[in-house]
Amino acid sequence: MAAPQHGYLHRRPPLAPAVPPAVQAELAPLAAKRGKDLLLEKPLGPDLAAARRVADAVAESGVVSQLVLTKRYHPATRAFLEAAGSFEAVGARSCYLHGAFLGGEFATGWRLEHGALLDLGPHLLDLLDAAVGPVTAVRATGDPRRWVELTCEHENGAVSQASLSGSVAVPRALTRVELFGPAEPLVYDTAGIDHEECWPVLRHDFATAVRTRTPTPVDAGRGLYLQSLLDRAVHG
Repeated sequence: MAAPQHGYLHRRPPLAPAVPPAVQAELAPLAAKRGKDLLLEKPLGPDLAAARRVADAVAESGVVSQLVLTKRYHPATRAFLEAAGSFEAVGARSCYLHGAFLGGEFATGWRLEHGALLDLGPHLLDLLDAAVGPVTAVRATGDPRRWVELTCEHENGAVSQASLSGSVAVPRALTRVELFGPAEPLVYDTAGIDHEECWPVLRHDFATAVRTRTPTPVDAGRGLYLQSLLDRAVHG
């Protein structure tokens, strides 16, 4: 399967039409009501209300759902999150930066309209929330179409920072998370990983979840949670 760019609705046998968030938010509830298991792209929808409709439809229908937070399916990410489980973090800083919005196949309408917050934000918030602890408060400053900063407060008292931009000229995409505490920093950096390794794991996890009828940890409910954080970051 080629790396997805927008949203995917999977059914048995899998059907994977790529669609932007607004279209996914319309089609996914219809598919869920028909009993179709869903492999969904982030964000679930263009706004929180649309995302809630998707998550509610999944919950009401009882179908299996899985979110394409690509980095979550790489062995290096899983190793980092496992190590973070025993790391006492008092603070963290992170970034997800690239220049794809400046031109090319990823400079699509919804990305240019909503910017990095809606496109890159789910990835980084997911990693911070999983590595540091549940986010209890988040606020954003800056312009999502240029550069935006997120400041997060976590349940354990830690504070984290996230820098997001899709409009900067860098040689390659930069995704980095650093955890700080009494021990030596714990660092996650995607510079040396091959993202193609994510797809077999993603497909395997989804197939297993469908076969066993077991909910996945990164599902539509997780997508709604992440989108609620993004909404709070902007609207308070």
